[in-house]
Amino acid sequence: MSLAQFLQHHQRRIASLTELLRQERQLLGEGEINGARLTDIAHTKQRSLEEINFFEQQRRQTLQRLGYRDDRDGDEQAARDAACLDQWQQLTALAREAAELNRTNGVMIGIRSESNQRLLNTLQEAAGKALYGPDGRARNRTGKVSSRA
Repeated sequence: MSLAQFLQHHQRRIASLTELLRQERQLLGEGEINGARLTDIAHTKQRSLEEINFFEQQRRQTLQRLGYRDDRDGDEQAARDAACLDQWQQLTALAREAAELNRTNGVMIGIRSESNQRLLNTLQEAAGKALYGPDGRARNRTGKVSSRA
């Protein structure tokens, strides 16, 4: 497989990941979170990242065997020598976009998590003691806060 073909396959994988990250962002921006869908996306994202990592390792090993340095300059030189520098630059731009989407999605998850924790703390203070156990289940309390409301 030529480097150009290799980069084309790699770009498709990263484009799929980028689309998945956009879907995740969309779900995170909705008022009510679809936990099942986010879980599905998380699993798919993990598999996608594993594939991309494996593919990237193959590319790096191949370039090293061909005598290129294992750094950004070596990557660019190999792409230049194979007449596919534009493809390489498109791939790296797409990878930067995916990384930024992943970072901002993580920030959104953190904000939601903090908000949920503040709400839980407020409920716990209002009830006078913990409403939920460490397993996330409502504690069985005789007296008085119903979790069925």
